[in-house]
Amino acid sequence: TMNVVLPRNLKEYVQEQVSLGGYSSVSEYLRELIRADQKYKAKEALEAEILKGLDSGEATPMTAQDWQEIRKEVMRRHSLKKNGTR
Repeated sequence: TMNVVLPRNLKEYVQEQVSLGGYSSVSEYLRELIRADQKYKAKEALEAEILKGLDSGEATPMTAQDWQEIRKEVMRRHSLKKNGTR
């Protein structure tokens, strides 16, 4: 449970959005806003990683050894996560 204090104009706005948007409650509306914010931030993070990749230099073909090293790293991380270490 979380209590949120809003000024009158924001409270009225939220209540209006609840009634207009078909939300059953203020809580439902706020949960939807939070989920949208989470998606937006995840999209921003993904775009930043894509840009880092694009700026990282000339592309090279993936080799069998590259894939083997990737698999090894995934297994290492999975093992650490499974054991509760990072």
